[in-house]
Amino acid sequence: MYVKLVKTVRKRMSAWTFDDVPDQTGRTAIVTGANSGIGLETARMLALRGTNVVLACRSLDKAEVARKRILAESPKGAVSLEALDLADLDSIAAFASRFVATRGRLDLLVNNAGVMLPPLARTKQGFELQFGTNHLGHAALAARLMPLVLRTPNARFVIVSSIAHRGGRIDFDDLNWNSRPYDAWKAYQQSKLANLLFALELQRRVVASGANVSVTAAHPGWTATDLQRNSFLARVLNPIVAMRPSDGALPTLRAATDPHAGPGSYWGPGRLFEMNGPPVPARINGNARDEKVAKRLWEETEKLIGLRIDPSVQTHTAV
Repeated sequence: MYVKLVKTVRKRMSAWTFDDVPDQTGRTAIVTGANSGIGLETARMLALRGTNVVLACRSLDKAEVARKRILAESPKGAVSLEALDLADLDSIAAFASRFVATRGRLDLLVNNAGVMLPPLARTKQGFELQFGTNHLGHAALAARLMPLVLRTPNARFVIVSSIAHRGGRIDFDDLNWNSRPYDAWKAYQQSKLANLLFALELQRRVVASGANVSVTAAHPGWTATDLQRNSFLARVLNPIVAMRPSDGALPTLRAATDPHAGPGSYWGPGRLFEMNGPPVPARINGNARDEKVAKRLWEETEKLIGLRIDPSVQTHTAV
């Protein structure tokens, strides 16, 4: 008994790696933004473990390149493509409609895709691009796929945030930067704080509904990906600090598959102020734990996307 206990403690203290991912055979996952970076690596590792993975990407040409790269490793799970533009609510609706019509389950919705530090730009519906894509787009996707997730036993929502959430502030007077001088970094921080606020509020509402679903979140620390193409600092420091995408994807993978990743948990790299290293429980800023702000953001989000996000009902409804 003592030896078994020691082995268990040692295993939990050791670095969590791809080898710790349980068999995922028979499960179905959507990974947004899976054509490159940590999205591609998340999809690749899930497929290797047996997950049937849907690469949900804006560019099908880039997604096909990613699919062939994954298939070259002879994964146990199937790998397919679907067009999804998170900067367009119509595209999200079309994607969800196709998916629900052809799939009987959704075990994992990995909300990974994002944009970082672009010049001021707008989504198709006029939202500031970072807030509109990183938060509103994924919220709309969750709302439309919620009924299918609720019908799938032990399903998970996995939401990818960022260390940048710690400096974020939700400006309810100007969520979409219509009147303020645009600051791309502050807009990014707001979108990443919104991700984590949404994840924790969704988990609270799942608990209140009694649904057999959990919500986890993760961040990749400092990982070298194409997401950073607009950051001069990243280009300078990446060779020194950054992890490879395969390592940066491990917090997301742990949030998605670890049986010990509890509801509402948040995972990130464990070294150098959470910038690199193996995945461990990450620090959540106090702003992300503010339930009043989370509730108000939820309400504003529903108004902006025109959908109710309700884990207690089996169909999505308009606001």
